[in-house]
Amino acid sequence: MILWLLSKKPMHGQEIAKELEKRRGFKPSPGTIYPALKDLKKRGLIEGEKKGKIVVYSLTKKTEKEIEKTCVYFCRAFQDIFKEHVGKRGPT
Repeated sequence: MILWLLSKKPMHGQEIAKELEKRRGFKPSPGTIYPALKDLKKRGLIEGEKKGKIVVYSLTKKTEKEIEKTCVYFCRAFQDIFKEHVGKRGPT
């Protein structure tokens, strides 16, 4: 989810937490967000740029390409579920 959010725009940790809260209904703690960001950075999937006292994270070029492939895979893998769900309830 963090990678998908960063594919929309660069963000700092608190922005990411707020976006996750909007989508999941609860705000993850800093003890969840920052270790995840550290791991993603260590794996070369994101990079951080210090702007004053905050670090703004963005995808690396490599990750931008992988996100597109992953989204296509996800849509193919779950399209039957989406079609069935929309078919029963109608579009929302």
